[in-house]
Amino acid sequence: MARVRSASRWRWIHPSYYLKRPKRLALLFIAFVLVSFGFWDRQTLVREHEEEVSMLNSKLSELRSQVRELKAYLGDVGEDIVGNLSKSSEKITIPDDPIDVERREKVKEAMLHAWNSYVKYAWGQDELQPQTRNGVNSFGGLGATLVDSLDTLHIMGLHDEFQKAREWVANSLNFNKDYEASVFETTIRVVGGLLSAYDLSGDKIFLEKAQDIADRLLPAWDTPSGIPYNVINLAHGNAHNFGWTGVERVITQIQKTYPSDGLLPIFINSHSGTPSYRSTITFGAMGDSGYFLMLSMYRGHCDLSDMILQAATDLKELLCCSFYEYLLKVWVQGNKTESVKHYREMWETSMQGLLSLVRKTTPSSFTYICEKNGDSLSDKMDELACFVPGMLALGSFGYSPENAEKFMSLAKELAWTCYNFYQSTPTKLAGENYFFNSGEDMSVGTSWNILRPETVESLMYLWRFTGNKTYQEWGWNIFQAFEKNSRIDSGYVGLKDVNTGAKDNKMQTFFLAETLKYLYLLFSPPSVISFDEWVFNTEAHPLRIVPRNGKTVAEADTKLKPKPPSRFLGRKQGHE
Repeated sequence: MARVRSASRWRWIHPSYYLKRPKRLALLFIAFVLVSFGFWDRQTLVREHEEEVSMLNSKLSELRSQVRELKAYLGDVGEDIVGNLSKSSEKITIPDDPIDVERREKVKEAMLHAWNSYVKYAWGQDELQPQTRNGVNSFGGLGATLVDSLDTLHIMGLHDEFQKAREWVANSLNFNKDYEASVFETTIRVVGGLLSAYDLSGDKIFLEKAQDIADRLLPAWDTPSGIPYNVINLAHGNAHNFGWTGVERVITQIQKTYPSDGLLPIFINSHSGTPSYRSTITFGAMGDSGYFLMLSMYRGHCDLSDMILQAATDLKELLCCSFYEYLLKVWVQGNKTESVKHYREMWETSMQGLLSLVRKTTPSSFTYICEKNGDSLSDKMDELACFVPGMLALGSFGYSPENAEKFMSLAKELAWTCYNFYQSTPTKLAGENYFFNSGEDMSVGTSWNILRPETVESLMYLWRFTGNKTYQEWGWNIFQAFEKNSRIDSGYVGLKDVNTGAKDNKMQTFFLAETLKYLYLLFSPPSVISFDEWVFNTEAHPLRIVPRNGKTVAEADTKLKPKPPSRFLGRKQGHE
Protein backbone atom coordinates (compact mmCIF):
# COMPACT_ATOMS: atom_id res chain seq x y z
CA MET A 1 0.00 0.00 0.00
CA ALA A 2 2.85 2.35 0.86
CA ARG A 3 4.51 1.66 -2.50
CA VAL A 4 1.25 2.54 -4.33
CA ARG A 5 0.97 5.89 -2.50
CA SER A 6 4.64 6.62 -3.24
CA ALA A 7 4.16 5.83 -6.93
CA SER A 8 1.06 8.04 -7.02
CA ARG A 9 2.98 10.90 -5.39
CA TRP A 10 5.66 10.95 -8.15
CA ARG A 11 3.44 10.16 -11.14
CA TRP A 12 3.51 13.86 -12.30
CA ILE A 13 7.15 13.57 -13.27
CA HIS A 14 6.53 10.69 -15.66
CA PRO A 15 6.00 11.68 -19.37
CA SER A 16 3.14 9.20 -19.81
CA TYR A 17 1.12 11.10 -17.19
CA TYR A 18 0.95 14.15 -19.47
CA LEU A 19 0.52 12.23 -22.71
CA LYS A 20 -2.79 11.00 -21.31
CA ARG A 21 -3.75 14.50 -20.12
CA PRO A 22 -3.11 16.98 -23.02
CA LYS A 23 -4.56 19.97 -21.16
CA ARG A 24 -2.08 19.57 -18.36
CA LEU A 25 0.69 19.12 -20.90
CA ALA A 26 -0.31 22.41 -22.50
CA LEU A 27 -0.33 24.14 -19.10
CA LEU A 28 3.12 22.74 -18.34
CA PHE A 29 4.42 23.99 -21.68
CA ILE A 30 2.98 27.45 -21.09
CA ALA A 31 4.52 27.54 -17.63
CA PHE A 32 7.88 26.56 -19.11
CA VAL A 33 7.68 29.31 -21.74
CA LEU A 34 6.75 31.93 -19.14
CA VAL A 35 9.61 30.93 -16.86
CA SER A 36 12.03 31.00 -19.79
CA PHE A 37 10.87 34.44 -20.85
CA GLY A 38 11.19 35.66 -17.29
CA PHE A 39 14.71 34.29 -17.03
CA TRP A 40 15.91 35.85 -20.30
CA ASP A 41 14.18 39.11 -19.53
CA ARG A 42 16.05 39.18 -16.24
CA GLN A 43 19.31 38.48 -18.04
CA THR A 44 18.58 41.27 -20.50
CA LEU A 45 17.87 43.72 -17.69
CA VAL A 46 21.10 42.76 -15.94
CA ARG A 47 23.05 43.17 -19.17
CA GLU A 48 21.45 46.54 -19.90
CA HIS A 49 22.15 47.63 -16.33
CA GLU A 50 25.80 46.67 -16.67
CA GLU A 51 26.06 48.57 -19.94
CA GLU A 52 24.43 51.62 -18.37
CA VAL A 53 26.79 51.48 -15.40
CA SER A 54 29.74 51.19 -17.80
CA MET A 55 28.48 54.19 -19.76
CA LEU A 56 28.02 56.25 -16.60
CA ASN A 57 31.50 55.32 -15.40
CA SER A 58 32.91 56.41 -18.75
CA LYS A 59 30.99 59.68 -18.49
CA LEU A 60 32.31 60.20 -14.97
CA SER A 61 35.85 59.59 -16.24
CA GLU A 62 35.24 62.10 -19.02
CA LEU A 63 33.98 64.74 -16.58
CA ARG A 64 36.96 64.17 -14.30
CA SER A 65 39.24 64.62 -17.31
CA GLN A 66 37.51 67.89 -18.16
CA VAL A 67 37.99 69.12 -14.59
CA ARG A 68 41.69 68.19 -14.77
CA GLU A 69 42.02 70.10 -18.04
CA LEU A 70 40.23 73.09 -16.54
CA LYS A 71 42.50 73.09 -13.51
CA ALA A 72 45.55 72.67 -15.73
CA TYR A 73 44.56 75.67 -17.79
CA LEU A 74 43.67 77.84 -14.81
CA GLY A 75 46.89 77.09 -12.97
CA ASP A 76 47.20 78.34 -9.41
CA VAL A 77 43.69 79.81 -9.25
CA GLY A 78 42.13 76.71 -10.71
CA GLU A 79 40.88 75.21 -7.46
CA ASP A 80 39.03 78.37 -6.44
CA ILE A 81 37.39 78.98 -9.80
CA VAL A 82 36.41 75.36 -10.33
CA GLY A 83 34.86 75.38 -6.87
CA ASN A 84 32.95 78.56 -7.64
CA LEU A 85 31.58 77.23 -10.94
CA SER A 86 28.92 75.28 -9.04
CA LYS A 87 27.89 78.42 -7.14
CA SER A 88 27.34 80.65 -10.14
CA SER A 89 25.35 80.27 -13.34
CA GLU A 90 27.24 83.11 -15.04
CA LYS A 91 29.37 82.23 -18.04
CA ILE A 92 33.01 82.73 -17.16
CA THR A 93 35.42 83.88 -19.84
CA ILE A 94 38.98 83.03 -18.95
CA PRO A 95 41.74 85.00 -20.66
CA ASP A 96 44.52 83.12 -22.43
CA ASP A 97 47.92 83.21 -20.75
CA PRO A 98 49.84 86.03 -22.52
CA ILE A 99 53.06 83.99 -22.50
CA ASP A 100 51.27 81.01 -24.03
CA VAL A 101 49.74 83.27 -26.68
CA GLU A 102 53.13 84.71 -27.57
CA ARG A 103 54.80 81.30 -27.77
CA ARG A 104 51.93 79.82 -29.75
CA GLU A 105 52.27 82.62 -32.30
CA LYS A 106 56.01 81.97 -32.55
CA VAL A 107 55.31 78.32 -33.33
CA LYS A 108 52.69 79.33 -35.90
CA GLU A 109 55.23 81.65 -37.53
CA ALA A 110 57.68 78.74 -37.69
CA MET A 111 55.01 76.64 -39.40
CA LEU A 112 54.40 79.42 -41.91
CA HIS A 113 58.13 79.64 -42.64
CA ALA A 114 58.37 75.88 -43.19
CA TRP A 115 55.18 75.79 -45.27
CA ASN A 116 56.01 78.81 -47.45
CA SER A 117 59.45 77.37 -48.14
CA TYR A 118 57.83 74.13 -49.28
CA VAL A 119 55.34 76.05 -51.44
CA LYS A 120 58.12 78.09 -53.05
CA TYR A 121 60.67 75.38 -53.73
CA ALA A 122 58.90 71.98 -53.65
CA TRP A 123 55.17 72.48 -54.26
CA GLY A 124 53.36 69.18 -54.82
CA GLN A 125 56.47 67.08 -54.25
CA ASP A 126 57.06 64.85 -51.27
CA GLU A 127 59.84 66.65 -49.45
CA LEU A 128 61.78 69.90 -49.54
CA GLN A 129 65.57 69.95 -49.64
CA PRO A 130 66.15 73.40 -48.12
CA GLN A 131 69.88 73.70 -48.70
CA THR A 132 69.63 73.12 -52.45
CA ARG A 133 66.13 74.64 -52.65
CA ASN A 134 64.43 71.87 -54.57
CA GLY A 135 61.90 69.12 -54.00
CA VAL A 136 62.26 65.33 -54.10
CA ASN A 137 59.68 62.56 -54.43
CA SER A 138 60.84 60.15 -51.76
CA PHE A 139 57.31 58.75 -51.26
CA GLY A 140 56.37 58.13 -54.87
CA GLY A 141 55.15 61.64 -55.60
CA LEU A 142 52.15 61.60 -53.26
CA GLY A 143 52.65 65.14 -52.00
CA ALA A 144 53.66 63.76 -48.61
CA THR A 145 54.58 67.08 -46.97
CA LEU A 146 51.41 68.74 -48.23
CA VAL A 147 49.07 65.97 -47.12
CA ASP A 148 50.92 65.56 -43.82
CA SER A 149 50.51 69.28 -43.10
CA LEU A 150 46.78 69.64 -43.79
CA ASP A 151 45.52 69.28 -40.23
CA THR A 152 48.33 71.40 -38.78
CA LEU A 153 47.32 74.25 -41.08
CA HIS A 154 43.69 73.84 -40.06
CA ILE A 155 44.37 73.66 -36.32
CA MET A 156 46.60 76.77 -36.46
CA GLY A 157 43.91 78.72 -38.29
CA LEU A 158 45.97 79.10 -41.47
CA HIS A 159 42.87 78.89 -43.65
CA ASP A 160 44.26 80.41 -46.86
CA GLU A 161 47.14 77.95 -46.82
CA PHE A 162 44.75 75.09 -46.03
CA GLN A 163 42.48 76.02 -48.94
CA LYS A 164 45.40 76.15 -51.38
CA ALA A 165 46.50 72.68 -50.23
CA ARG A 166 42.92 71.45 -50.54
CA GLU A 167 42.79 72.51 -54.20
CA TRP A 168 45.98 70.58 -54.92
CA VAL A 169 44.53 67.46 -53.28
CA ALA A 170 41.34 67.80 -55.31
CA ASN A 171 42.98 68.44 -58.68
CA SER A 172 46.48 66.94 -58.61
CA LEU A 173 46.73 64.12 -56.03
CA ASN A 174 46.84 60.84 -57.97
CA PHE A 175 47.52 57.43 -56.44
CA ASN A 176 47.56 55.40 -59.65
CA LYS A 177 51.34 55.14 -59.63
CA ASP A 178 53.67 52.25 -60.43
CA TYR A 179 55.40 52.74 -57.11
CA GLU A 180 56.41 50.29 -54.37
CA ALA A 181 54.93 52.07 -51.36
CA SER A 182 55.68 51.45 -47.70
CA VAL A 183 52.39 50.33 -46.18
CA PHE A 184 53.38 51.84 -42.85
CA GLU A 185 54.56 55.24 -44.05
CA THR A 186 51.79 55.69 -46.61
CA THR A 187 49.14 54.85 -44.04
CA ILE A 188 50.34 57.06 -41.21
CA ARG A 189 51.13 60.06 -43.42
CA VAL A 190 48.73 59.98 -46.36
CA VAL A 191 45.68 58.05 -45.13
CA GLY A 192 45.95 59.57 -41.66
CA GLY A 193 46.49 63.07 -43.04
CA LEU A 194 43.50 62.89 -45.36
CA LEU A 195 41.10 61.49 -42.76
CA SER A 196 42.18 64.01 -40.15
CA ALA A 197 41.63 66.83 -42.65
CA TYR A 198 38.14 65.40 -43.27
CA ASP A 199 37.32 65.11 -39.58
CA LEU A 200 38.40 68.71 -39.01
CA SER A 201 36.87 70.32 -42.08
CA GLY A 202 34.03 68.04 -43.18
CA ASP A 203 35.21 68.37 -46.80
CA LYS A 204 34.31 65.13 -48.64
CA ILE A 205 37.21 65.43 -51.10
CA PHE A 206 39.57 64.28 -48.35
CA LEU A 207 37.36 61.28 -47.62
CA GLU A 208 37.22 60.31 -51.29
CA LYS A 209 40.99 60.48 -51.63
CA ALA A 210 41.42 58.47 -48.42
CA GLN A 211 39.17 55.75 -49.83
CA ASP A 212 41.23 55.60 -53.02
CA ILE A 213 44.59 55.11 -51.32
CA ALA A 214 43.15 52.81 -48.64
CA ASP A 215 41.69 50.48 -51.25
CA ARG A 216 45.13 50.29 -52.85
CA LEU A 217 46.80 49.43 -49.53
CA LEU A 218 44.34 46.84 -48.21
CA PRO A 219 45.60 43.85 -50.28
CA ALA A 220 48.83 43.98 -48.25
CA TRP A 221 46.82 42.44 -45.40
CA ASP A 222 45.88 39.35 -47.37
CA THR A 223 48.42 36.94 -45.90
CA PRO A 224 47.86 33.52 -44.32
CA SER A 225 48.14 35.03 -40.84
CA GLY A 226 46.64 38.44 -41.51
CA ILE A 227 49.97 40.08 -40.63
CA PRO A 228 50.55 42.51 -43.52
CA TYR A 229 53.41 42.78 -45.96
CA ASN A 230 55.58 45.87 -45.73
CA VAL A 231 55.41 47.04 -49.34
CA ILE A 232 52.72 47.19 -52.01
CA ASN A 233 52.59 48.50 -55.56
CA LEU A 234 49.95 51.22 -55.65
CA ALA A 235 49.04 50.68 -59.31
CA HIS A 236 49.04 46.88 -59.47
CA GLY A 237 48.63 45.58 -55.93
CA ASN A 238 44.83 45.48 -56.13
CA ALA A 239 44.86 43.39 -59.32
CA HIS A 240 45.24 40.21 -57.27
CA ASN A 241 42.15 38.32 -56.07
CA PHE A 242 42.57 38.75 -52.34
CA GLY A 243 40.00 37.57 -49.80
CA TRP A 244 39.70 40.13 -47.03
CA THR A 245 38.63 38.89 -43.62
CA GLY A 246 39.18 41.90 -41.41
CA VAL A 247 41.85 43.47 -39.25
CA GLU A 248 40.54 41.96 -36.04
CA ARG A 249 41.94 38.53 -37.01
CA VAL A 250 45.42 40.02 -36.76
CA ILE A 251 45.11 40.76 -33.07
CA THR A 252 43.57 37.30 -32.63
CA GLN A 253 46.68 35.81 -34.25
CA ILE A 254 48.96 37.81 -31.97
CA GLN A 255 46.97 36.74 -28.91
CA LYS A 256 47.66 33.08 -29.72
CA THR A 257 51.36 33.50 -29.05
CA TYR A 258 51.28 36.61 -26.84
CA PRO A 259 54.24 36.40 -24.43
CA SER A 260 53.67 36.46 -20.69
CA ASP A 261 55.61 39.72 -20.35
CA GLY A 262 53.67 41.34 -23.19
CA LEU A 263 56.86 42.31 -25.06
CA LEU A 264 56.93 41.55 -28.78
CA PRO A 265 60.01 41.55 -31.00
CA ILE A 266 60.18 43.89 -33.97
CA PHE A 267 59.70 41.17 -36.62
CA ILE A 268 56.62 38.98 -37.08
CA ASN A 269 56.36 36.45 -39.89
CA SER A 270 53.56 37.41 -42.28
CA HIS A 271 52.86 33.78 -43.24
CA SER A 272 52.87 32.09 -39.85
CA GLY A 273 52.06 35.10 -37.67
CA THR A 274 54.80 33.92 -35.30
CA PRO A 275 57.07 36.52 -33.66
CA SER A 276 60.79 36.11 -34.24
CA TYR A 277 62.12 36.00 -30.70
CA ARG A 278 65.70 36.19 -31.94
CA SER A 279 65.05 39.75 -33.05
CA THR A 280 65.24 42.85 -30.89
CA ILE A 281 62.60 43.97 -28.41
CA THR A 282 62.58 47.77 -28.36
CA PHE A 283 60.30 50.73 -27.77
CA GLY A 284 62.36 52.72 -30.28
CA ALA A 285 63.29 52.42 -33.94
CA MET A 286 61.61 49.57 -35.86
CA GLY A 287 59.40 48.91 -32.84
CA ASP A 288 56.19 49.42 -34.77
CA SER A 289 55.27 45.78 -35.17
CA GLY A 290 51.69 46.83 -34.45
CA TYR A 291 51.13 48.74 -37.65
CA PHE A 292 48.74 46.04 -38.82
CA LEU A 293 46.08 47.95 -36.87
CA MET A 294 46.49 51.06 -39.00
CA LEU A 295 43.65 50.55 -41.42
CA SER A 296 41.18 50.07 -38.58
CA MET A 297 40.45 53.78 -38.74
CA TYR A 298 37.53 53.87 -41.09
CA ARG A 299 34.48 52.64 -39.21
CA GLY A 300 33.12 56.12 -38.55
CA HIS A 301 33.60 57.32 -42.13
CA CYS A 302 30.44 55.97 -43.67
CA ASP A 303 31.23 56.62 -47.32
CA LEU A 304 34.25 54.34 -47.54
CA SER A 305 34.05 51.03 -49.35
CA ASP A 306 32.42 47.91 -47.88
CA MET A 307 35.84 46.27 -47.76
CA ILE A 308 37.16 48.96 -45.45
CA LEU A 309 34.06 48.90 -43.28
CA GLN A 310 34.44 45.15 -42.87
CA ALA A 311 38.07 45.68 -41.91
CA ALA A 312 36.93 47.86 -39.02
CA THR A 313 34.22 45.66 -37.53
CA ASP A 314 35.65 45.72 -34.01
CA LEU A 315 38.07 48.64 -34.08
CA LYS A 316 37.86 52.14 -35.55
CA GLU A 317 39.90 55.10 -36.65
CA LEU A 318 43.17 54.33 -34.92
CA LEU A 319 46.75 54.97 -35.86
CA CYS A 320 49.38 55.41 -33.20
CA CYS A 321 53.02 54.98 -32.37
CA SER A 322 54.22 51.40 -31.85
CA PHE A 323 52.29 48.23 -31.19
CA TYR A 324 51.97 49.07 -27.51
CA GLU A 325 50.43 52.46 -28.06
CA TYR A 326 48.07 50.92 -30.62
CA LEU A 327 46.68 48.67 -27.91
CA LEU A 328 46.01 51.60 -25.60
CA LYS A 329 44.55 53.91 -28.23
CA VAL A 330 42.23 51.29 -29.72
CA TRP A 331 40.80 51.01 -26.22
CA VAL A 332 40.48 54.80 -25.95
CA GLN A 333 39.09 55.09 -29.48
CA GLY A 334 36.45 52.48 -28.68
CA ASN A 335 35.31 54.50 -25.66
CA LYS A 336 36.76 51.91 -23.29
CA THR A 337 33.80 49.60 -23.83
CA GLU A 338 33.64 45.85 -23.28
CA SER A 339 34.23 45.11 -26.96
CA VAL A 340 37.70 46.66 -26.80
CA LYS A 341 38.58 45.63 -23.26
CA HIS A 342 41.06 42.99 -24.44
CA TYR A 343 43.25 45.70 -25.96
CA ARG A 344 43.55 47.42 -22.61
CA GLU A 345 44.33 44.11 -20.93
CA MET A 346 47.06 43.31 -23.45
CA TRP A 347 48.47 46.82 -23.01
CA GLU A 348 48.63 46.43 -19.23
CA THR A 349 50.44 43.11 -19.66
CA SER A 350 52.95 44.85 -21.93
CA MET A 351 53.45 47.65 -19.42
CA GLN A 352 54.41 45.09 -16.80
CA GLY A 353 56.95 43.83 -19.31
CA LEU A 354 58.18 47.38 -19.85
CA LEU A 355 58.90 47.67 -16.13
CA SER A 356 61.37 44.80 -16.51
CA LEU A 357 63.33 46.90 -19.02
CA VAL A 358 63.55 50.04 -16.86
CA ARG A 359 66.92 50.96 -15.38
CA LYS A 360 68.52 54.03 -13.75
CA THR A 361 71.87 55.63 -14.44
CA THR A 362 74.59 56.65 -12.04
CA PRO A 363 75.30 59.13 -10.69
CA SER A 364 72.25 61.19 -11.77
CA SER A 365 69.55 58.49 -11.66
CA PHE A 366 68.15 59.12 -15.12
CA THR A 367 65.47 56.53 -15.84
CA TYR A 368 65.73 54.79 -19.22
CA ILE A 369 64.32 51.81 -21.14
CA CYS A 370 66.71 49.06 -22.21
CA GLU A 371 66.56 47.09 -25.43
CA LYS A 372 66.34 43.31 -25.18
CA ASN A 373 68.02 40.71 -27.39
CA GLY A 374 67.15 37.20 -26.30
CA ASP A 375 67.97 37.08 -22.59
CA SER A 376 70.42 39.95 -22.66
CA LEU A 377 69.70 43.64 -22.12
CA SER A 378 71.39 46.50 -23.94
CA ASP A 379 71.75 49.82 -22.12
CA LYS A 380 70.59 51.80 -25.12
CA MET A 381 67.52 53.96 -25.67
CA ASP A 382 66.35 55.67 -28.87
CA GLU A 383 64.88 59.16 -28.88
CA LEU A 384 61.99 57.50 -30.71
CA ALA A 385 61.15 55.73 -27.43
CA CYS A 386 60.40 59.14 -25.92
CA PHE A 387 56.77 58.69 -26.96
CA VAL A 388 56.49 56.35 -23.95
CA PRO A 389 56.04 59.05 -21.26
CA GLY A 390 53.04 60.43 -23.12
CA MET A 391 51.61 56.95 -23.61
CA LEU A 392 51.98 56.14 -19.92
CA ALA A 393 50.34 59.42 -18.93
CA LEU A 394 47.42 58.70 -21.24
CA GLY A 395 47.04 55.13 -19.98
CA SER A 396 47.59 55.80 -16.28
CA PHE A 397 44.00 56.95 -15.73
CA GLY A 398 42.63 53.50 -16.51
CA TYR A 399 44.45 52.01 -13.51
CA SER A 400 43.61 51.88 -9.83
CA PRO A 401 44.87 54.97 -7.94
CA GLU A 402 47.98 53.14 -6.73
CA ASN A 403 49.02 51.88 -10.16
CA ALA A 404 48.00 55.15 -11.79
CA GLU A 405 50.45 57.00 -9.56
CA LYS A 406 53.18 54.44 -10.26
CA PHE A 407 52.93 54.75 -14.03
CA MET A 408 52.48 58.52 -13.99
CA SER A 409 55.62 58.77 -11.86
CA LEU A 410 57.49 56.62 -14.39
CA ALA A 411 56.20 58.86 -17.19
CA LYS A 412 57.60 61.92 -15.44
CA GLU A 413 60.98 60.26 -14.85
CA LEU A 414 61.30 59.16 -18.48
CA ALA A 415 60.28 62.63 -19.71
CA TRP A 416 63.11 64.13 -17.64
CA THR A 417 65.54 61.73 -19.28
CA CYS A 418 64.25 62.57 -22.76
CA TYR A 419 64.53 66.30 -22.07
CA ASN A 420 68.13 65.73 -21.03
CA PHE A 421 68.78 63.97 -24.34
CA TYR A 422 68.45 67.53 -25.66
CA GLN A 423 70.20 69.35 -22.86
CA SER A 424 73.27 67.08 -22.92
CA THR A 425 74.52 68.24 -26.34
CA PRO A 426 76.19 71.52 -27.39
CA THR A 427 73.32 72.35 -29.76
CA LYS A 428 70.63 71.43 -27.16
CA LEU A 429 69.12 69.08 -29.76
CA ALA A 430 68.89 65.34 -29.10
CA GLY A 431 70.81 62.67 -30.94
CA GLU A 432 69.10 59.64 -32.46
CA ASN A 433 69.99 57.31 -29.59
CA TYR A 434 71.88 57.20 -26.31
CA PHE A 435 74.00 54.71 -24.38
CA PHE A 436 74.18 54.44 -20.61
CA ASN A 437 77.32 53.37 -18.81
CA SER A 438 77.88 53.00 -15.10
CA GLY A 439 79.08 56.25 -13.59
CA GLU A 440 78.73 58.18 -16.84
CA ASP A 441 74.96 58.74 -17.13
CA MET A 442 74.20 59.15 -20.85
CA SER A 443 76.31 59.53 -23.98
CA VAL A 444 75.02 60.18 -27.48
CA GLY A 445 75.36 57.26 -29.88
CA THR A 446 74.09 58.06 -33.37
CA SER A 447 74.52 61.82 -33.33
CA TRP A 448 72.13 63.10 -35.98
CA ASN A 449 68.86 64.92 -35.33
CA ILE A 450 66.14 64.83 -37.97
CA LEU A 451 63.57 67.13 -36.33
CA ARG A 452 61.79 64.33 -34.45
CA PRO A 453 58.64 65.00 -32.37
CA GLU A 454 58.52 62.26 -29.72
CA THR A 455 59.81 64.25 -26.75
CA VAL A 456 57.60 67.30 -27.32
CA GLU A 457 54.68 64.91 -27.87
CA SER A 458 55.15 63.52 -24.36
CA LEU A 459 55.63 66.99 -22.89
CA MET A 460 52.27 68.00 -24.34
CA TYR A 461 50.55 64.98 -22.79
CA LEU A 462 52.17 65.50 -19.40
CA TRP A 463 51.33 69.19 -19.33
CA ARG A 464 47.69 68.48 -20.09
CA PHE A 465 47.40 65.76 -17.45
CA THR A 466 49.37 67.47 -14.67
CA GLY A 467 49.02 71.21 -15.33
CA ASN A 468 52.73 71.56 -14.52
CA LYS A 469 54.08 74.44 -16.60
CA THR A 470 57.60 73.03 -16.31
CA TYR A 471 56.76 70.84 -19.31
CA GLN A 472 55.90 73.96 -21.28
CA GLU A 473 59.27 75.48 -20.36
CA TRP A 474 61.09 72.36 -21.52
CA GLY A 475 59.18 72.41 -24.79
CA TRP A 476 59.97 76.09 -25.31
CA ASN A 477 63.68 75.40 -24.80
CA ILE A 478 63.55 72.63 -27.41
CA PHE A 479 61.72 74.92 -29.85
CA GLN A 480 64.36 77.61 -29.40
CA ALA A 481 67.09 75.07 -30.12
CA PHE A 482 65.35 74.15 -33.38
CA GLU A 483 65.09 77.84 -34.26
CA LYS A 484 68.77 78.41 -33.56
CA ASN A 485 70.23 75.33 -35.23
CA SER A 486 67.73 74.08 -37.82
CA ARG A 487 66.14 77.19 -39.31
CA ILE A 488 67.59 78.57 -42.51
CA ASP A 489 66.19 81.03 -45.05
CA SER A 490 64.58 78.28 -47.13
CA GLY A 491 63.03 76.12 -44.43
CA TYR A 492 64.20 73.83 -41.64
CA VAL A 493 66.89 71.16 -41.79
CA GLY A 494 68.09 68.38 -39.52
CA LEU A 495 71.57 68.10 -38.12
CA LYS A 496 74.18 65.59 -39.25
CA ASP A 497 75.83 65.95 -35.86
CA VAL A 498 74.27 67.45 -32.73
CA ASN A 499 77.74 68.07 -31.34
CA THR A 500 79.05 70.20 -34.20
CA GLY A 501 75.79 71.55 -35.56
CA ALA A 502 76.56 70.42 -39.13
CA LYS A 503 73.34 70.57 -41.16
CA ASP A 504 71.71 68.07 -43.50
CA ASN A 505 69.52 68.86 -46.52
CA LYS A 506 66.03 67.59 -45.69
CA MET A 507 62.91 69.04 -44.10
CA GLN A 508 61.10 65.96 -42.82
CA THR A 509 57.34 65.89 -43.39
CA PHE A 510 56.77 65.02 -39.74
CA PHE A 511 58.37 68.29 -38.64
CA LEU A 512 55.26 70.06 -39.95
CA ALA A 513 52.84 67.24 -39.15
CA GLU A 514 54.03 66.44 -35.63
CA THR A 515 56.80 68.50 -34.07
CA LEU A 516 55.31 71.92 -34.75
CA LYS A 517 51.75 70.71 -34.09
CA TYR A 518 52.61 69.27 -30.68
CA LEU A 519 54.51 72.44 -29.79
CA TYR A 520 51.51 74.54 -30.81
CA LEU A 521 49.18 72.40 -28.69
CA LEU A 522 51.65 72.59 -25.78
CA PHE A 523 50.91 76.32 -25.62
CA SER A 524 47.18 76.07 -26.40
CA PRO A 525 44.24 75.52 -24.02
CA PRO A 526 43.56 71.80 -23.42
CA SER A 527 40.20 72.10 -25.19
CA VAL A 528 41.96 72.62 -28.53
CA ILE A 529 41.87 69.05 -29.89
CA SER A 530 40.56 67.77 -26.57
CA PHE A 531 41.55 64.28 -25.46
CA ASP A 532 37.85 63.64 -24.79
CA GLU A 533 37.05 64.05 -28.50
CA TRP A 534 40.21 63.15 -30.39
CA VAL A 535 42.94 60.55 -30.51
CA PHE A 536 46.24 61.03 -32.34
CA ASN A 537 47.79 58.61 -34.80
CA THR A 538 51.52 58.03 -34.99
CA GLU A 539 51.93 61.00 -37.32
CA ALA A 540 50.01 63.28 -34.90
CA HIS A 541 46.88 63.27 -37.05
CA PRO A 542 43.87 63.74 -34.72
CA LEU A 543 40.86 61.51 -35.47
CA ARG A 544 37.48 61.68 -33.80
CA ILE A 545 36.63 59.21 -31.04
CA VAL A 546 33.57 56.96 -31.38
CA PRO A 547 30.43 58.61 -29.90
CA ARG A 548 29.65 57.81 -26.28
CA ASN A 549 26.88 55.31 -27.05
CA GLY A 550 29.43 53.04 -28.71
CA LYS A 551 27.93 53.40 -32.18
CA THR A 552 29.83 54.65 -35.16
CA VAL A 553 29.45 58.22 -36.33
CA ALA A 554 27.24 57.03 -39.16
CA GLU A 555 25.04 54.95 -36.86
CA ALA A 556 24.77 57.62 -34.19
CA ASP A 557 23.69 60.41 -36.53
CA THR A 558 23.69 60.20 -40.31
CA LYS A 559 23.56 63.98 -40.41
CA LEU A 560 26.55 64.43 -38.13
CA LYS A 561 29.29 66.50 -39.72
CA PRO A 562 32.84 66.94 -38.43
CA LYS A 563 33.36 70.25 -36.69
CA PRO A 564 36.43 72.42 -36.11
CA PRO A 565 38.08 71.95 -32.70
CA SER A 566 36.21 73.77 -29.96
CA ARG A 567 37.92 76.54 -28.04
CA PHE A 568 38.25 76.72 -24.29
CA LEU A 569 34.98 76.83 -22.43
CA GLY A 570 33.08 76.59 -25.62
CA ARG A 571 56.81 56.07 -33.36
CA LYS A 572 57.09 54.89 -35.13
CA GLN A 573 59.71 53.10 -37.16
CA GLY A 574 62.75 55.07 -38.24
CA HIS A 575 62.01 57.69 -40.86
CA GLU A 576 64.51 57.83 -43.67
